[in-house]
Amino acid sequence: MRSLTRSNVFWPLIALVALLAVNVAARPGFLGVRMQDGHLYGSLIDILRNTSPILLVAIGMTLVIATRGIDLSVGALVAIAGAVACTQIAASPNPGSAATVLIAIGTAVLVCLVLGVWNGFLVSVIGIQPIIATLILMTAGRGIAMLVTGGQITTVNSPLYKSIGAGYLLTLPVSAIIAGVVLAATALLTRRTALGTLVESVGINPEASRLAGVRARSIIWTVYVFSALCAAIAGILISSNVTAADANNNGLWIELDAILAVVIGGTSLMGGKFSLTGTLIGAFIIETLRITVISLGIAPEVNLVFKAVVVILVCLLQSPVVQRKFRARRRAVAQEHGEAVEVVA
Repeated sequence: MRSLTRSNVFWPLIALVALLAVNVAARPGFLGVRMQDGHLYGSLIDILRNTSPILLVAIGMTLVIATRGIDLSVGALVAIAGAVACTQIAASPNPGSAATVLIAIGTAVLVCLVLGVWNGFLVSVIGIQPIIATLILMTAGRGIAMLVTGGQITTVNSPLYKSIGAGYLLTLPVSAIIAGVVLAATALLTRRTALGTLVESVGINPEASRLAGVRARSIIWTVYVFSALCAAIAGILISSNVTAADANNNGLWIELDAILAVVIGGTSLMGGKFSLTGTLIGAFIIETLRITVISLGIAPEVNLVFKAVVVILVCLLQSPVVQRKFRARRRAVAQEHGEAVEVVA
């Protein structure tokens, strides 16, 4: 039990359970999942599907933050990916064909990868601070997306493309399966190989890592490209779910949700360590919180305030000062209990 409470994901898990409990109190059937038309339906399935884009962006953000960086451009990349894919499909004479959809997705991913290479180049080669380097694309990215769509909301009529974000496979949302596969592949690559250790070593001390033979520049460059890839997939999921590309609103503020998910999950903004499990829980907390606000009949605008409160609480509980006070309190209670036992004996 003591090792469980010391885990970085313990308090985020408690926060998630508390949010679910509030929803159950407001709506007793909240946890109910039913089979309808061969698919699973229910609030939990909605959370699973809606969390997918946030989780994808947060996975890339986790590795970036582990190298002591940050990527503010992922929201713009989400908009660009949706704009490129939807514009190509809308312009095709056969928008429903698999070839059209695959080419559109491939082009959107390729464009985002190029922009990820640009971010990585600015940070790892030129040496610009990550927050400034990615702020450039964050500012210009939505303008690029508007240029692609001609400043209009581009709608598409492609059942195949829609099935990516709104479809089901094996009774589960396709978007959740895609996010789960990306999470599992990332976990395997970073925890079953030396890649995760190298990323953390670069985050702890890039110069020491370089002197030890680690190619810090290549690793930093790679994580920014990977972050762009995750943002591209998220952009495709969001635009396919609504079968439209809105350069102004697709992925709006998703970079902040991703950072919150990473921080809530216990990954340090100072770099050097990361937790993909914690990021997963953090993403669930953010989406569950949004649904909780709606369920309680509170204005959606207040959601930002609740997010701030949750982040403050979780970060306080994970802070070194509070952790030391908890450990000191536990030692005092244990010593007091030991003395009582001796007296009784």
